[in-house]
Amino acid sequence: MPEAHAEVGQIAVVGPQGLAAKKEYEDLKDEEPAEGKPATQLPEPSGYKLLIALPAPDEKTDGGIIKSSATLNQEEVSSICGFVLDMGPDAYWEEKKFPNGPYCAVGDWVMFRAYSGTRFKVEGKEFRLINDDSVEAVVQDPRAILKV
Repeated sequence: MPEAHAEVGQIAVVGPQGLAAKKEYEDLKDEEPAEGKPATQLPEPSGYKLLIALPAPDEKTDGGIIKSSATLNQEEVSSICGFVLDMGPDAYWEEKKFPNGPYCAVGDWVMFRAYSGTRFKVEGKEFRLINDDSVEAVVQDPRAILKV
């Protein structure tokens, strides 16, 4: 079975525990923007926010038909799975709200509501900042999860 992945910058997030995502996140976080070019660094989540990388949608259907750019954009925007890259310092700290501990950890693939969080792009890749309590499940293989 091929590894699940999401594109983050130039490195793919490989596998459910993709360490490549964390490395790319650190590289983008430390990068200084060149004069006259847009910033390329990822934000550091504050408060109770989680930084989520979205998986790149498949460019072809299972039957081999190439999807239109509008379809690809819609799939990316309405994504319900993502890879946790970082957590704000206050994420999951409130024991009364999270009596069983955190819902997820950095390196987990998680499921959340479509269109939730603050959407933004860095180097053409979409990311989201979501609330810690927006995580609805941890998934092992995001390719198996389809939005209905």
